[in-house]
Amino acid sequence: MELGFDKPSPAISFVGRHNSGKTTLIVKVISELVSRGLDIGSIKHHGHPDFDIDYPGKDSYRHREAGSCDVVVISPTRMARITEIHDEPSCDEVVASMPNHDLVIVEGYRQSGLPVIEVLRQGNERDIPAAEQLCTEGHVRGVVPVAVVTDMESVVSYAKSEAIPCFDIDDVQGVADFLQNRYARPKLTVAIQAGGESRRMGQSKATVPFLGRPLIERIVERVAPVADEIVITTNEAENLTFLDALDLHCDLRLVPDVYEERGALRGLYSALSAASNPCVAVVACDMVFASAPLIAHEAVAMQMRGADAVVPCNRFGFEPFHAVYRADACLPAISDAIAQRKVRARDFYECINLSRFGREDIERAAPGGGCFANVNTPEELARMERSIQENGDR
Repeated sequence: MELGFDKPSPAISFVGRHNSGKTTLIVKVISELVSRGLDIGSIKHHGHPDFDIDYPGKDSYRHREAGSCDVVVISPTRMARITEIHDEPSCDEVVASMPNHDLVIVEGYRQSGLPVIEVLRQGNERDIPAAEQLCTEGHVRGVVPVAVVTDMESVVSYAKSEAIPCFDIDDVQGVADFLQNRYARPKLTVAIQAGGESRRMGQSKATVPFLGRPLIERIVERVAPVADEIVITTNEAENLTFLDALDLHCDLRLVPDVYEERGALRGLYSALSAASNPCVAVVACDMVFASAPLIAHEAVAMQMRGADAVVPCNRFGFEPFHAVYRADACLPAISDAIAQRKVRARDFYECINLSRFGREDIERAAPGGGCFANVNTPEELARMERSIQENGDR
């Protein structure tokens, strides 16, 4: 079972020419974000093949000089690794090797596909042609920035006309606010929809025994590693008090459905409206292989893509009950859909900025598969138990 895993880190790149001031800016922004309690990683792209951080005379240098191609220097508080490589890894690969940060700030890697903040400084001659290209063509070397940091009046005017976030070269707090609100890992509520009595199951799915304990316990423990808060929407809170005994690192609350009339769309409204955090993952209580890594990847994708929702999509279509939603954007759209007497969970998707999490995305996040398998009858429940007992859990 996925009770421990590495959370993918969101990342953003600062780019600019030599002497544009990007390193000075990055250092100040990192310091500001760390002072706010964020866990920050950073990457510096160095374009010169003769780059080295080791020095002759050091023991580690002597190890390498003798032929060691992978040297680790370690102390009680710090570790460094120097590895000889033949092919430069991609930026994606480097970021993937740095999990569990609230944000990774990258210097360079313009063509990486990461969101890019362009730094342009009035006193730097190399920035003049870049500024002209941005203002006339809308990009710099083929990349459209998500924000600019500049003291060049022409760039400020252009950014304002195109509604591109623009910050003064000395506005460290403004840049930090932008990164924290827009790209850093968000606080996440996981909402588990437990409902109540299930006609096909013949009893509540939440409390039905599964591998020797209530099914809801299994779901809670599977999603807890990624949750800053767990909310369970249920009409039988009095039957779920045993969940208080679980040893969780986050708060768990039981809340009633907002609507008396049941339905997928109304249930989704209840889940999002109960959350204390702006980012909400919604999971059904009968998804026996609910995946915390998949939720984590969906949440990062929502930040990086600037989406209102990230919904996995496979050959059967959307999976709205293993998806991540931005509550402030989705609740009004869901409310409008309910007022129009719509009932399906996906009936509001056309009214929001939805991003699909495709089959390749799903496989990369949760290679074991089967995340969306659910149980609706005692027979399906028994088959799933036998499968786990015979083949192992996921």
